[in-house]
Amino acid sequence: MAKADRRDRMLAEAARLFARAGYDGVSIEDLGRAAGVSGPAVYRHFPSKQAVLAALLVGTSDRLLAGGREVVAGADDEVAALRSLVRFHVEFALANPDIIRVQDRELNTLAAAERRSVRATQRSYVEVWVSVLVRLSPGADPAELRLRAQATFGLLNSTPHSARSAPRARGRELLEEMALAALGQGS
Repeated sequence: MAKADRRDRMLAEAARLFARAGYDGVSIEDLGRAAGVSGPAVYRHFPSKQAVLAALLVGTSDRLLAGGREVVAGADDEVAALRSLVRFHVEFALANPDIIRVQDRELNTLAAAERRSVRATQRSYVEVWVSVLVRLSPGADPAELRLRAQATFGLLNSTPHSARSAPRARGRELLEEMALAALGQGS
């Protein structure tokens, strides 16, 4: 358990450091120091700094996809599924601003295989949303619904830059309202 905890701590610190200084501005020694270990100890968990970035971004995409699927599977109906997806993503965005910044800035720093993996997983996550939207609006053009979903992610993922000004509870509520409106499902 301690090894998994150290690895998770390193990934959390990597997100924080990469978000603030950029991937190129962070050394293995910086990462180790921030995680409370020596720089060389990082190599017990990751073969390289590139592997840290890959674990962070691939892992985040995998967790979003799994979480989105779980939310939909546990919903009583399509309206509940969509509301739960929105709530799930808002919570992710508010809790992980550093990961969103790293994704925005450093995706192209990943090796091609990892970048393809992240993009494929992201497309699958979008399709989880689109499948719910299609069931809510059977006559709608799936391409338009996909655009709505992607635009909603843009809105929600802007929170690292914009949500600081509102109290957390109100910010969460406002983001959920705006996301549902963007998806064509506002109250």
